[in-house]
Amino acid sequence: MSRSAAPSSASELRRTLGVTDAVVIGLGSMIGAGIFAALGPAARAAGSGLLLGLAVAAVVAYCNATSSARLAARCPASGGTYVYGRERLGMFWGHLAGWAFVVGKTASCAAMALTVGAYVWPGQAHAVAVAAVVALTAVNYGGVQKSAWLTRVIVAVVLAVLAAVVVVCLGSGASAADRAAVGGSVGAAGVLQSAGLLFFAFAGYARIATLGEEVRDPARTIPRAIPLALGITLAVYVCVAVAALSVLGPDGLGRAAAPLADAVRAAGAPGLVPVVRAGAAVAALGSLLALVLGVSRTTLAMARDRHLPAVLAAVHPRFQVPHRAELAVGAVVAVLAATVDVRGAIGFSSFGVLAYYAVANASAWTLDPAPARRAVPALGLVGCVTLAFALPWISVAVGSGVLAAGMASYGVRRWWAAR
Repeated sequence: MSRSAAPSSASELRRTLGVTDAVVIGLGSMIGAGIFAALGPAARAAGSGLLLGLAVAAVVAYCNATSSARLAARCPASGGTYVYGRERLGMFWGHLAGWAFVVGKTASCAAMALTVGAYVWPGQAHAVAVAAVVALTAVNYGGVQKSAWLTRVIVAVVLAVLAAVVVVCLGSGASAADRAAVGGSVGAAGVLQSAGLLFFAFAGYARIATLGEEVRDPARTIPRAIPLALGITLAVYVCVAVAALSVLGPDGLGRAAAPLADAVRAAGAPGLVPVVRAGAAVAALGSLLALVLGVSRTTLAMARDRHLPAVLAAVHPRFQVPHRAELAVGAVVAVLAATVDVRGAIGFSSFGVLAYYAVANASAWTLDPAPARRAVPALGLVGCVTLAFALPWISVAVGSGVLAAGMASYGVRRWWAAR
């Protein structure tokens, strides 16, 4: 083992991940259950403007990815925007970003687990969801390299299923190019809401940044891995969206409960439907694996600074993972997966994710005073705030309440420390 890969203390993590591993973890987070589920709600919101919504989401995601890459190169430590906000803007903003990430992404974990249950055994969705959480927490406990290896397998399976969907849909007689065209009645509000929903499926590149302390040569690896993962994901999403639209049209896609399964059925390939459903379950497992990985690392960083209980800051002496943070996150997600509704979890999470990236862009704004270097984080900040408040009102209300609770917890902590 090289000197650079060895942990320097019992509370630090081992650097073992290269560019390929980091890209795969990002792909495993982005190309997951979102593409199987998000197209329907996004099409209902935007109609024939679905591709415009996808483009807006991609632009905001690109700004966030660029800001995250620049920040991760400067601060290559576990915790992502929690660390960036703390170092660049002050402890309050770091706390708020970490709060938004941990709470929002914990809800995302529950949503992904429930998606697995819905596809594998609809009648026992909650039980299957809990079993999935327990199994993947055990995988993460065994070390990040095992997680990266399993994620690589999952990404390969999901990409194969999505490729089959694209080929079958575009090659069928039911496909019509004009169904994917942007119509004249598209409204800006619908496009922005669809972009906010689709952004949920792009947000996985944060997982690369939150693993900053486990990446070899982070100043070189992270800025390369984030844009690569995002670019590959965007290309896949565009192909899948065009293929589904060409068969179902925006109205049919908006009504679909399982959009890609309905698309291959309409394309005349009902035998592929079970394969698509299995691919959706595997994709949700991949997202859940990477989500638990990222949430536990942010929990570790916040525990080191006493924003969460210090007992969660421990790193396992053999596996070199934040084992107590992973067990705590796994336990909370398992409880949520046994009790909550998947739609509420997803809506609640989206607002938190956008708030998290708003802090990332504000942090990146401080890196360089040159106007040209500030244009991207400024656009990303405006985009995050706009998309957050374009979400359905219930998501905005619940998300705002969660952020207010985070602010209150910070104030209480400062008051207690002052005493």
